[in-house]
Amino acid sequence: MNIAAKDKYEGVINSSDLVSRDLSWLKFNERVFDQSKKENRSIFEKLKFLAITASNLDEFFMIRVGSLYNYLDYDKERVDYSGLREEPFKMKLMLECQEFHKKQQAHFQKNLLPNMSESGFILSNVKNLTPDEQEYIRAYFNKAIYPMLTPMVYDGYRTFPILMNKLLVFGVVTLAPGEKKENRKLSFVQIPANIPRFFEVEREDVVIYIPIEEVIRENLISLFRNVNIESVNLFRITRNGDFTLEESEDMDANFLEEVKRKLNERKTGRVVRIEIEEGYSKWMINLLKERWNIQDDSIFKVEKRSMLDFTGLWQVIGNKRFKDRLPQMPSPVHPLSYPEEGTEDIFQVLKNRDILLHHPYNNIDPILDLVEKAAEDNNVMAIKMTIYRLASDSRITKALLRAAENGKHVSVLFEVKARFDEENNIREAKKLQKAGCFVIYGISNVKTHTKLMLIVKKDENKITRYVHLGTGNYNEDTARLYTDIGLLTTNEVLANDVSEFFNVITGHSIPDTYESLITAPRDMRNQLIDYIEQESENARNGLPSGIFIKVNSLEDSEIIYALYRASQSGVPVKLIIRGICCLRPGREGLSENIEVLSIVGDFLEHSRIYHFHNNGKTRTYAGSADMMVRSFDKRLESLFKVDAPLLEKQLMNIISFNLRDNVNSYTMQEDGTYIPKVPKEDEEEFNIHKEFFNLNVDEVMEVKLI
Repeated sequence: MNIAAKDKYEGVINSSDLVSRDLSWLKFNERVFDQSKKENRSIFEKLKFLAITASNLDEFFMIRVGSLYNYLDYDKERVDYSGLREEPFKMKLMLECQEFHKKQQAHFQKNLLPNMSESGFILSNVKNLTPDEQEYIRAYFNKAIYPMLTPMVYDGYRTFPILMNKLLVFGVVTLAPGEKKENRKLSFVQIPANIPRFFEVEREDVVIYIPIEEVIRENLISLFRNVNIESVNLFRITRNGDFTLEESEDMDANFLEEVKRKLNERKTGRVVRIEIEEGYSKWMINLLKERWNIQDDSIFKVEKRSMLDFTGLWQVIGNKRFKDRLPQMPSPVHPLSYPEEGTEDIFQVLKNRDILLHHPYNNIDPILDLVEKAAEDNNVMAIKMTIYRLASDSRITKALLRAAENGKHVSVLFEVKARFDEENNIREAKKLQKAGCFVIYGISNVKTHTKLMLIVKKDENKITRYVHLGTGNYNEDTARLYTDIGLLTTNEVLANDVSEFFNVITGHSIPDTYESLITAPRDMRNQLIDYIEQESENARNGLPSGIFIKVNSLEDSEIIYALYRASQSGVPVKLIIRGICCLRPGREGLSENIEVLSIVGDFLEHSRIYHFHNNGKTRTYAGSADMMVRSFDKRLESLFKVDAPLLEKQLMNIISFNLRDNVNSYTMQEDGTYIPKVPKEDEEEFNIHKEFFNLNVDEVMEVKLI
């Protein structure tokens, strides 16, 4: 992109009232990357956040860049929020990605590699090992690696091999003795995914990590005997992984088979990125560019002293030898609304009051205990759940299997379109189905993202319904890393709403209205806009008003323009948006009264909270939905109203603490960039990822947002 074109595109981008979703996401990944540069973090934490940015970027290329190529490859029109059409936007996007890639590489080489030895490990190559260690590696290669490698030659007689997504690959250019250069051949050697990323050599005072590609490179000659190797080129490809089952024209097709077919397509989707070690063969790269119809801006170069694929660093981070080098978070505390956690029967407690859980500060165990007790309780008649993502060794699945064995009615909606968890969900769902559970494999034209559970129990000649509504998945692994909200209740209004919603999901029912739920795809966007407009009207009439929203992403333009109108009416709008934010705050005449913060730190902020002041008659909701087109139009979502005074104050306090944070917080600027929020001279550090462990009821009950 030349300077004139760049300036022109920047002018178009900056003149738009909306921020590009994809460019905003890149800014989010920069905030994650910023965690890897913080001086107070150990090198293991820095490597962790670098690995997260790499994993994020892989998914971004597979899904978002893959989606863009769907438009480019099939000549479909697409106008981004930035105002740019497909090709100019791709040029801008790739420029931003290239710059981010260079920052990652520079940080790794300058700030991380030189400081590894002082922490008890180094990344090295085979040549720096002792003769005995080299011999040990050679034996390891011959026994464990060599039999797994398959050189695949491409020439006029053989078809181009299928290279797998995100695997390291050697492209080897060879020439038979006496042959002319035009007869050279290109072979590919893929490094199988089940080989560890590093070969570990443990010494008394240090662990040496040898990248597996270096082990193979040293012994590559054994795969190409009696030919001349012109060049050895290490690279990695990313393929388009974007598909939208919701848009399938054949809705009545065998749904599970459709999912499986799409999973296979991920392996052969069009190439959208090549990462390659510098010093590569130009002949080879030209061949690959032509083969995959890819341009130079999608080729990402890596210096040889660096490494390809920073996601491999998880092997270093996960070494038990360094377990104590990662910060240990405090143990979870008892929920304010359930101080007797673990000592009283949760069924009895819920008859008298609601419980609000705030993970990971509160354990997920009350939810798991409830399901496990329900599975064994003779008076429990039915358990209904929606499941989006599960832990690898899920207590939820085991409890539901046990419930089915005990003769209870178990209904489970497994969302098999949960991106990258499809295979696990299909496997777990089949287990339940074989055990006699009523299993629904998603709803064909929408994705089920709502988090709901209903337990029906016979208590003393009456029926009690125990309900859980949440913002996060029923996943005990991520519950230790993600901040989420969960409400446990026997409230009849919510129980009726949840029962109705399950009838919608599992049957053919269209309820007139819900009392305490807002659901998508039917009502959510319009209901939220009504609440926003009410705040605007209150402000115009001189009444107190305020909008406070905490979500993962804000992308829906109808919501954004409603918030703009609220700002212009004088409503103070405070938004805590962790990731994508397509709204421009602080633009003159448009959004002066809107402030946007992003919290990025030790925990992944995943909870969604909506609070409207409503002239003192507050409306406070939590739930599964972000403010995105897909959430409102293409997903089954729910937001649940929280009325109990202590619980509503807890949600308000979460927002208040987020607004006070000056350690993990970034302030969004009008141009879409972000500035870290730091303590002022007379101000102490306020880190929400620590402060939430120290809450008390009195402090929470005093909270005010207006």
